[in-house]
Amino acid sequence: MRAMVLERAGQPLVPRELAEPVPGPGELLLEVRACGICRTDLHVVDGELTRPKLPLVPGHQVVGRVLAAGPGAAGLAIGSRVGVPWLGWTCGACPACRRGRENLCPDARFTGYDRDGGFAERCVADARYCFPLPEGTADREAAPLLCAGLIGYRALSMAGDAATLGLYGFGAAAHIVIQLARHQGRRVFAFTRRDDLPAQRFARALGAEWAGASDETPPEPLDAALLFAPVGALVPRALRAVAPGGTVVCAGIHMSDIPSFPYADLWGERRIVSVANLTRRDGEEFLALAPRVPVRTEVTVFPLAAANEALAALREGRLVGAGVLEP
Repeated sequence: MRAMVLERAGQPLVPRELAEPVPGPGELLLEVRACGICRTDLHVVDGELTRPKLPLVPGHQVVGRVLAAGPGAAGLAIGSRVGVPWLGWTCGACPACRRGRENLCPDARFTGYDRDGGFAERCVADARYCFPLPEGTADREAAPLLCAGLIGYRALSMAGDAATLGLYGFGAAAHIVIQLARHQGRRVFAFTRRDDLPAQRFARALGAEWAGASDETPPEPLDAALLFAPVGALVPRALRAVAPGGTVVCAGIHMSDIPSFPYADLWGERRIVSVANLTRRDGEEFLALAPRVPVRTEVTVFPLAAANEALAALREGRLVGAGVLEP
């Protein structure tokens, strides 16, 4: 099979012909139909997430068809369409798993990091961590739901009943979250890089009441701020933008260091929380909700061989919505 392989962190992916993987116990062999590209992929490729298995096939927003099942893999028929997310395996026995917080399992394994992912024509995945995907949405449009959508959904849940939201960084996740938030009757303000006028226009088109630069003050205090940009300096800015009792949600798996800030910015029962990975329950809830909204994803499609170009476009902020690879 064809695959794009990370052989050394900080270096471009390399096209390779690899042996087709064989599903082990409890695993499925999938024909990859589409795989979203994500800022987490950049963190892996660029070496900011420092312990990937190498060589590695990245990619953790996989839409595929089941080709074969290993021993003990149950519940998904050959030919069915499934989605594979970032969380690829957990132990099921640790205190976090037993409390229903499998996203915090210390031995968790992640798709496109500990396990080969979807930048390939085939991949294997643990059947327990594959989500059935209904027909009716194109593969390329479904792929961003599997991380941008899921992490966005979990971040939104961390905001509680906040009526007024600020979204810092308006990329793949935010363009899905705003649709969920507007469906729930929330008001949304969007923050982007100062010169990113296309993203600001995109945010307004999706229902943002206001869109401006991330260093600007919103027209009114926020109940919660969701940070999708991996920029630690945004945390103090967001704290100053939320009202007393407000929450700042850091939604990325990696962020640059947060600079010091005066206690007065946190005082007033403001909170800073982080989102770590996802749970299968998040996936089930979000994938049931998305068609009811309905969530529409804006995608730019690249062929598999152009994975490096797609990652560069994401790194340089040239994508509107989400990028997707199609083998």
